[in-house]
Amino acid sequence: MSKLSLENATVKICSRCIYDERVPSINFDSDGVCNYCHQLDNLVQLYGTGQEAGEKKFKGIVEKIKQAGKEKKYDCIVGVSGGTDSSYLLHLTKIWGLRPLAVHYDNTWNSAIATMNLHKVLNALDIDLYTHVISNKESDDLYRAFFRAGVAELDACSDLAYAYLLRQVASKYSIKFILEGHSFVEEGITPLGRNYFDGRYIQSIHRQFGSIKLETYPLMTLGRFLYAAIFSRVQFIRPLWYIQYSKENARKFLSEEFDWKYYGGHHLENRLAAFSHGVYLPEKFDADMRNNTLAACARNGALSREDAWEAYNAPRVIEQELVSYFKKRLEITDDEYNQVMDTEPKDWTEYPTYKRHFELLRPVFYVLAKFELVPRSFYLKYCFPVKERP
Repeated sequence: MSKLSLENATVKICSRCIYDERVPSINFDSDGVCNYCHQLDNLVQLYGTGQEAGEKKFKGIVEKIKQAGKEKKYDCIVGVSGGTDSSYLLHLTKIWGLRPLAVHYDNTWNSAIATMNLHKVLNALDIDLYTHVISNKESDDLYRAFFRAGVAELDACSDLAYAYLLRQVASKYSIKFILEGHSFVEEGITPLGRNYFDGRYIQSIHRQFGSIKLETYPLMTLGRFLYAAIFSRVQFIRPLWYIQYSKENARKFLSEEFDWKYYGGHHLENRLAAFSHGVYLPEKFDADMRNNTLAACARNGALSREDAWEAYNAPRVIEQELVSYFKKRLEITDDEYNQVMDTEPKDWTEYPTYKRHFELLRPVFYVLAKFELVPRSFYLKYCFPVKERP
């Protein structure tokens, strides 16, 4: 089979990455470069990413972390999943002389590889782990509710729970810094289209389609979010936004140093996320999230645009029996599964959310993002109106 050519593509594609006109809220300048490339360029300039300026800025942050954590058992929190970035970040904290507490949100869908990876790294580095495990029944009820709602954000409840859990643990141990392993250079920032989540959205979906009371699920309401950001004043730091970082090199190091195993792709360390990214989003919403990482690879030169475009259009690698596992675990019949997958997709804008609140509070969130009390990616994605999709 011949390579899929950029020149023969039937959609308009960014001249620098591989985002095309189907990406939500995209536009192109006179040179054909998309607004997301410009957004990331601005972040590189702001953070000094991978440059002397960025390294210097982050060195100052490390000193602040050490000062704030004096006479405490832990001076920072690292959110961990067993994936590449968070695993490597644990290693870096030791290099920097920090005393982290690793925090993991277990949605009970972790792959065996991710679990083994996590414990291999933690044991080797002698880092303590704090894990919150949601009830199996609650976890499945949430996922079943989102599936029946027909919206794209199938695993949104895990993303939000993870973010709130980090803040809860920081408060419990009086820790003022949370470190998160995300690199916009390696992964980009997912455009806000069909990937929205907030506490009100999760509540509204679960009230309509769920069936049991949530008692172990850590729900971050708007009030809890603002309280944690304004009053607890825990800083949310993404070290990989400052320093030079290569996911490929990190993966190689982890493998050699800790016998860490690669799980096959971005987010594939969790079986629910693997189903969402590999099956649900592509088949129901015609949305392939692989373009985030592949576009980033094209921007940073890890792949040529031609190779990135070919990889994006190549068949997805899906775990055997993954769909069967999803249906069996959530007690969804073949008929119901097919009905949901064949029904017209629903959109997050059709349900109650905090989105309008975020827009109205944009000046507040601008200041909070400036002082890293909320992630800047949240400010960029959630605090501005979204263009309607055609």
